[in-house]
Amino acid sequence: MEITSAKFVISNSRADMCPEGNLPEYAFIGRSNVGKSSLINMLTNHSKLAMTSSTPGKTLLINHFLINNSWYLVDLPGYGYAQRGKKVMEQIKNIIQHYVLERMQMTCLFVLIDSRLEPQKIDLEFIEWLGENSVPFALVFTKADKQNIVKTQQNVERFLNTLKEQWEELPAYFITSAEKKTGRKEVLDYIDSINKSLQE
Repeated sequence: MEITSAKFVISNSRADMCPEGNLPEYAFIGRSNVGKSSLINMLTNHSKLAMTSSTPGKTLLINHFLINNSWYLVDLPGYGYAQRGKKVMEQIKNIIQHYVLERMQMTCLFVLIDSRLEPQKIDLEFIEWLGENSVPFALVFTKADKQNIVKTQQNVERFLNTLKEQWEELPAYFITSAEKKTGRKEVLDYIDSINKSLQE
């Protein structure tokens, strides 16, 4: 898939205020500072589409971007940034849960995992929650350029093996680098294949 247009449409805090219509939506979520904005900008070939920041936890709303006038890329708030305070954390949790569970147009949720780290409890618990609620999702391992290929592969396998303890079937997964554009084609082709299946 080639992305020929990508434009910001709306930010809001409620799933029922998201754009009307039946265009499929592909949402991106992960722990704060996992490289979500950089990944979105890399995928869309647009250096400033999603706001990147050295301070984690900047995305506090549901952000919709219209891609090729045919589907939405949705930037969701990151989870697990404790410095936000309990009240804000609760608000963000509600925003995420409401969108993920209630938004009918949400076609696939891409869960971002930092490929440099050991399996994190907060990621595993979030994925388990998705499974319990039958939410369609795929995994995106980010920041693959920050270490050597062998180390990345080992960390990815460790994460997948941890999932296998609970899951009979593993979700689709992708290894990416925003810096080197690794995984861009694979993620976009995956979205394209789902879009085509929806039209059949």
